Amino acid sequence: MSPRPYVPLHLHTEYSLLDGATVIKDLVKKAKAENMPAVAITDHGVMYGAVELSKTCHELGGVKPILGCEAYIIDGDITDKKLKPICIT
Repeated sequence: MSPRPYVPLHLHTEYSLLDGATVIKDLVKKAKAENMPAVAITDHGVMYGAVELSKTCHELGGVKPILGCEAYIIDGDITDKKLKPICIT
């Protein structure tokens, strides 16, 4: 039985300030080298890397881009400061 392919669905890139250091081009190259069918990025509150990920996956071929964003939902008043992180992919 062949192993099931691995696809990371929660990954921060250099566009997640103070939290991620992954360079998108290196990420896609590594995913292709490891025979990953897809790779996702879920930066904090931004989607600045979406176009770069899509273009890089298309240029290198063989890796499907999955675009997402880690956002926060506040249950109640904004002054409560009770943040509940969710990932939207």
